Parts: sequence; structure tokens; C-alpha cells
Amino acid sequence: MDEFQTGLVDLLPRLRRFARVLARSDADAHDLVQETVERALARRGGFRPGTRLDSWAFTIMRRIFIDQTRSNARWARVVAPADEVTPNIADAAMAGEDLRADALAVREAIRALPDDQRLAVGLVLIDGLSYAEAAEVMGVPAGTLTSRLVRGRQTLIQTLAEQGVSA
Repeated sequence: MDEFQTGLVDLLPRLRRFARVLARSDADAHDLVQETVERALARRGGFRPGTRLDSWAFTIMRRIFIDQTRSNARWARVVAPADEVTPNIADAAMAGEDLRADALAVREAIRALPDDQRLAVGLVLIDGLSYAEAAEVMGVPAGTLTSRLVRGRQTLIQTLAEQGVSA
């Protein structure tokens, strides 16, 4: 594997985390990661060496997500949405019932955020991008990113406090 491919493989855990923030289900998150990697490999000529591969890949993922969201919205107007009976199950690898319940509560609280806040929280708080990098990925000014992040953080803290989840 060359340097680009190795970098993309190393980036997979972070892509998975970001996809879980974007997508409402684990299956959709997996599909989003796969499509992102496929598109990144197909368009690797558009990547400029010396720039950040993670920001480039996150931008690809965000654009794919936006396209899919728009497509799903159009499709929902034509066809009735499928019944989602899939239970919300916490990560089985986590030890202890309380931790599983807290993790599920945090996950659901993040999923309940408006899209713009959920993206900001996912990029900065979960994936550790700087404000400038996250703003670039989202295609917004740094001040807008900061505002969305603050509102998302406040909503998460309030929601989790109401549910008795300790931070």
C-alpha cells in the first residue's frame, strides 16, 4: 500500500466515529464509511499532498451525508417510510449495566441534536478536530461553528442532567 492508502486505513476509526454522529443507525454509518472510502480512493487525484487527509475525508463524508439526506427526503415523499422496530442496544463490549445505559443515553442525546449542532459536536468533541478544521469540513465560518458547538454542548448537558446521567 502507498502512503495515501495507509493514511486512509489509519483514518478508518475516526471515520467510523464521525459516521456514527451523522447517521441515525449503525448500518447507515457503516455504509457511509464505505462510500466515503470508495469515493476517496476514486478521487485521490483531488487530494493535495501536504494537506490534511482527515479533513479532506471528513468533507467527503459530510457531502455524501448531505446528498443522501436530500435523496431520502425526496424518497420519503414518494414512499411511506419503513417501520423502524430495531431496538436501541448499547455497545455490548461496555462493562456494567449503568455504563451501557449512560452510553445509550449520551448516544441518543447526540442523535437528537439538530444536524448542524450534531456535526459540530461530532467533529470537535468526539473526533478532536480544531475549531478551524471543523469549520472547514462543515463549510462554515469559525464563529458559526463555535456558536453551533456551544448550543450543542448546552443542550447535551441539559438533556443528560435531566436524565440523571453524570458527565
